[in-house]
Amino acid sequence: MNLTVTVLEIVAPVFLLAGIGFAWVRVGLEYRIQFVTRLAMTLSLPCLIFVSLMQTRIDPAALTALSLASVVAYAAVTVLFLLFVRLGRLETRTYSAPLIFGNTGNLGLPLALFAFGDAGLSYAIIVFAIMALWSYTFGIWLVAGSGAFGKVLREPLVWGTVLGALFLWQGWQTPVFLTNTLTLVGQMAIPMMLITLGVAVARLSGRGLMRAAVLSTLKLAACTGIAWTVGRYFELDPVAFGVLVLQVATPVAVTSYLIAEKYGADAQAVAGLVVASTLISVGALPLILAAVL
Repeated sequence: MNLTVTVLEIVAPVFLLAGIGFAWVRVGLEYRIQFVTRLAMTLSLPCLIFVSLMQTRIDPAALTALSLASVVAYAAVTVLFLLFVRLGRLETRTYSAPLIFGNTGNLGLPLALFAFGDAGLSYAIIVFAIMALWSYTFGIWLVAGSGAFGKVLREPLVWGTVLGALFLWQGWQTPVFLTNTLTLVGQMAIPMMLITLGVAVARLSGRGLMRAAVLSTLKLAACTGIAWTVGRYFELDPVAFGVLVLQVATPVAVTSYLIAEKYGADAQAVAGLVVASTLISVGALPLILAAVL
């Protein structure tokens, strides 16, 4: 009973904030999702990542182990779903990236924070940073076919990650007034992304939900199994292990829909994956969380 209450206390804020965004749109109120998404991705989230990396006090050995585990996990997920898409004769530009990359920002970061506290958030940002770098290079190439390198150089999120890692490595700190400013800006990211997630889901079309539900269930099972196996292989500590499994198991990211729309893939099919996988995660993530606590 206590475990059930604990899990509900962790996941409730995540889905309640997303529910606010969903209800906001449903009652007809204006929400400029492109502006909010741009604000989060170009300002708030890079600040959150930079400050969190700069101030992290994770043991170097644990940090190295989690980083390597994240790389191996996403490499395995990538190979698996590229083969699946090819053997299943699905369109590579439409289905590969959504099946590989999860919603580690909007959903994974707050879930790790509520489940494991500040230490969990620090670990989650490591996983998110690795996923984001892979997503904004190889992921863009999968959908667009070109332009990945130029895209990386224009992403503040990537520079926030690189600078944060540099400051962590060197033990540097920004002046207190600047740290406090960056911290305040970064604190907007999590609630803003969760509300935006709800808004985006409310606006998406659910076309082809049956296929999307099957693919989403497959993604959840495969990603959870891979992350669990890799985490045990690298003998991660309990918090790092739990964070890795939760992050890799997150549903299809809303950004996958935005990228598909931008580069001419089948955005409606991706929208179906976002809707189906997010709905499935409402029931699945609490179970996964209960298993790793």
